[in-house]
Amino acid sequence: QVRLVESGGGLVQPGGSLRLFCAASGSIFGINAMGWYRQAPGKQRELVARIPSGGSTNYADSVKGRFTISRDNAKNTVSLQMNSLKPEDTAVYYCTMNDYYWGQGTQVTVSS
Repeated sequence: QVRLVESGGGLVQPGGSLRLFCAASGSIFGINAMGWYRQAPGKQRELVARIPSGGSTNYADSVKGRFTISRDNAKNTVSLQMNSLKPEDTAVYYCTMNDYYWGQGTQVTVSS
């Protein structure tokens, strides 16, 4: 079993920055695809960014140029640097491993 724990969410003003962290623990074998999804009230969960075990990262069009996903394989962590935040970025952000294991989510609220 794999456990994912997110942290780093909070309240930030428009134009501000936040960095989300996700720590994976448990039965982890090899290097896995990691990603961040988000779900706003009344909307479906959507992909924000994904970093595969090999190859290049990919981002939702709405966050390209503002968000950066990175990972530390030695520590089994993945982070999401979010800059130039907008009110429409407000959502619960979820970390995932292989789109199979999910964290509990962390709230990000962008508001003045």
